Amino acid sequence: MMQLFYATTSAYVRKVMVCASVLGLADEIERLDSAAHPIERDERIAVFNPLAKVPALRTENGLCLYDSRVICEYLNARAGGDLYPAQGDARWRSLARQALGDGMIDAALLARYEFSARPPEKQWQNWADAQLKKVAAALAEIEGQASSFSTHPNDIGLIAIGCALGYLDFRFAGLNWRDGHPLTAAWFALFDAHPAMAATRPY
Repeated sequence: MMQLFYATTSAYVRKVMVCASVLGLADEIERLDSAAHPIERDERIAVFNPLAKVPALRTENGLCLYDSRVICEYLNARAGGDLYPAQGDARWRSLARQALGDGMIDAALLARYEFSARPPEKQWQNWADAQLKKVAAALAEIEGQASSFSTHPNDIGLIAIGCALGYLDFRFAGLNWRDGHPLTAAWFALFDAHPAMAATRPY
């Protein structure tokens, strides 16, 4: 059985588990507790990933894989899935959307860490605002594409974007990202209701 260092709050772990669910591999993954933190290093995770970040996966034969992009591609190859278009513009579009979703998660994490991990005297509002400006720009780009999105998690780019929007709901509810993004909001309402998404919502 594969082993995965796991956190219910991580959008990147969610991305892996959505892929695993869609590919029929979720029951082949043992979920290991972890306490990943930007300052307090969890040495348990470092057994799989020297960066001590989740997600980190070890296969049955001892191969250690990280981060979410590598793990998701491994799971897709293992299952013979089609979450990654094989060639042409469709492939590059999917990978670019994955980068957009992951980038939105990265920016949101940095904004959150500025106030959750740094002491008050070292917090910098301008830094957090700059990260959230990236989130806003990503949302604008997604809004321009959302009318062409599938409502099923059948593409790695859409899975990444869906997990990013779910993270905003979880950690940045006050942003009210649906305001001004009606096409994205309508798409996400259907996408997030899929069983693979519903079963992996952060808590």
